[in-house]
Order: sequence, then C-alpha cells, then structure tokens
Amino acid sequence: MLERLKAPAHGKWVSRLRGQSAFLAPLLVLTLLASCGEERQPPAAFLFEDLPVSGSLADARRAGFNACLSGNVDMRCREEGVFFLRHGPFSAAVDLQGGDGAGGFDHLTLWHSSDQSALVAITNVLRDEGWSECLTPMGSGWEGQAIYQHKDSPIFIALDLTYWDRRTLKVFPAVPTEIPRCRAQG
Repeated sequence: MLERLKAPAHGKWVSRLRGQSAFLAPLLVLTLLASCGEERQPPAAFLFEDLPVSGSLADARRAGFNACLSGNVDMRCREEGVFFLRHGPFSAAVDLQGGDGAGGFDHLTLWHSSDQSALVAITNVLRDEGWSECLTPMGSGWEGQAIYQHKDSPIFIALDLTYWDRRTLKVFPAVPTEIPRCRAQG
C-alpha cells in the first residue's frame, strides 16, 4: 500500500516508495545479473548417420550446417537435402544456445517443407525394425510427441503430433535421464 505524507517544509507530497525504490533498483540489477549466469558449455559432439545430434557450433559447421541465423539468445544453423534412415531429402537444423552459438546444441530437427507425411515413413521403418513407440502425456513439457526408442540405439526420436505449420522429427542422444516419460498404455 502506498502511503503519502505531507512534506512539512514545502507543502509537497512525498512518497515512502521513494526510499524503498532506492533499495529495490540495485536489488533488481543484481538479480538480473545473477540470472545471466555462466555460459553453458556445449555438449559433447555426437553424430548419427553423419548428421550432428549434439555438439558445438564448430561441430555443426563441420557437418555442413553453415546457413546460420543468430538471434539474441540463440542461433539456428540449417542444411538442406539431408537424408535420414534412407529417407529424404529433408531440411534440417540445429538450435544452438547463445546468440553466438557458444552454448552448443543438444538435438537435430528434421522437416519436409511440402510433404507433412514424409517423416511418417521414417517412423514406419522404426516400427518395422523393432523400435518401441509411445505417446507423451499432457502437461509434461513433451506433450503431443510420439517417442521412438530402441534398447541398442544411441538416439531416441520425437515426432511432433501437434504441429501447426510443419511436422518435425527431432533426434536426441539417448541419455536415460532425458528420455521423456510416456502415457500409460491401457
């Protein structure tokens, strides 16, 4: 609550908030600086079928992902004409953390610009090769994804089922703690 007092000498109104804001402004600046934190180190370089799944900006460029567009907090590097599991050509991108890409990337994104069912052909191959398929629960941060896993594979795959503009397929390193949970089958 803002309480106003009459200034005794000049008849002007003075706010108690003035004294509080002198304290809050430096606190806000310190909070913002603390939230910046140290830059994230890029994950270890990992290729699957000669495509970059995780790594640094240099790793992405070595793999041919040279068409990079930088934003304030992230960078996207793209490559066209990519084949994945004998299917394609697709557009592909890696999303790096940091406007300069210094934080690296932790997944590969694939899409087809005109055929939304082109990625489904990949999932048919996965099922035929014994990969498990499950759907993520709502409210999980991964909602609307079909997850594909195989016990001997170094990757897991997420197919976006709730796409608006373009369906995407994302390839991630198969780190057990990062594989999303699926809905109970029943």
